[in-house]
Amino acid sequence: MTLWLSIGIIFTLLAIVTILYKWGNLQCIGVTPVKTFTFIAILFTSGLDVGLIMFPLTEFAGYADIKASPEYAFANPLAIEFGYWGFLIWGFYFLTCFYFCVIEPKVKFFEIPWVKLLNNVIIIGTCAFTAYLLLSNLPWYLPELGDGSTIIPAFYLLVFAAICFAVYSSTSLKYVRFLSVATTWLFIALIVFMWSAVFIFDDSSVADFIGQLGLIGEYFTNIEQFVLPLNDYHEFYLFWWFAWSIMIGQFTSRFVGGLKTYQVLGAMLIFPSIPIALWFGVLYHYHEAGISTAGIKNFAMVFVGVVFVINSLDSLIRLYTDNLNLTVKRLGMRNYMLFNIVALSLLTLLFKLEFIQIQWVGALVIGLFLSCALYIGYGKFNAVRRIESSPQDNTIDYSKIETAS
Repeated sequence: MTLWLSIGIIFTLLAIVTILYKWGNLQCIGVTPVKTFTFIAILFTSGLDVGLIMFPLTEFAGYADIKASPEYAFANPLAIEFGYWGFLIWGFYFLTCFYFCVIEPKVKFFEIPWVKLLNNVIIIGTCAFTAYLLLSNLPWYLPELGDGSTIIPAFYLLVFAAICFAVYSSTSLKYVRFLSVATTWLFIALIVFMWSAVFIFDDSSVADFIGQLGLIGEYFTNIEQFVLPLNDYHEFYLFWWFAWSIMIGQFTSRFVGGLKTYQVLGAMLIFPSIPIALWFGVLYHYHEAGISTAGIKNFAMVFVGVVFVINSLDSLIRLYTDNLNLTVKRLGMRNYMLFNIVALSLLTLLFKLEFIQIQWVGALVIGLFLSCALYIGYGKFNAVRRIESSPQDNTIDYSKIETAS
């Protein structure tokens, strides 16, 4: 699996360089373009899930234990956490976003029946994994509701409610856009709230916090260390990013609003990384200072985490239901809701039983990447080589989102 993952990463990086070299100044326009802030909000909230909120506080100690994991000795825990979530790996999303916006309309690889089926299996499976992550982390963050380790009925009910809300939100792109922008501001509010609480419970100054945030700089001075897997846990993360990349690219590509290719890459690498860095900096301060997050802070984190889950799920549900023509228009609202709620709930339980693993999904995505490259090289190379613009039918009309169903 490690070799397969490394092949996928190297292929992805080479593909990004090729795209920038050939189409760096091409204007990217999706079928439903939105303004840049909205595009970034959709990208950020759809491209991340509850793990961003809930994982760091459980991971810092492991990254600091270099006796148990000497491979982490090259950087501090904050830089390593950032390396698992920020900057370079957002290039995965850029590759797929550009492909589905500019190249796929000419190639139509994902319209091949077996590819279409596998693609939607990947999307549905990753939706369920997102819900499972929320379920599995709730005991740690809400020990007040249980014993701190056992998943109780209330947690199943909370995840089920998130799935129901996400399915309803997926019925209209207007809901998806509103929820994405609202979630972005909600996440910023959470950062401000948790950061402000530091100065209530701790004597640290703003300068201390900024100095500690500067530890992330070790990521950039050691960025090459994060390209290939450091260990099995990093490998898990990288497969997870691959699993997400193919569907996030499909979804976000429709919203690109006229940015040039290099600007899309810059937007994807830089803008999501800023709030990620701030959030991790706040959590790392809590970890280092030994500040408890019990009570209102934990509830705030869980609330935002649930909203992230809803945001991720609604975009992915919308994607696979469109791909499979299982839309509200075809099924009716009741059948649409029932089908998706039952399917995602059952698949979430399969992840709980460890019947499915996200690494398998990521490995399938790498296989699709390589298959697509071979397909282009064998029969579509000239068509791709002649691409000079986004599809002619795609125009910059920000009002399209208002009338999209």
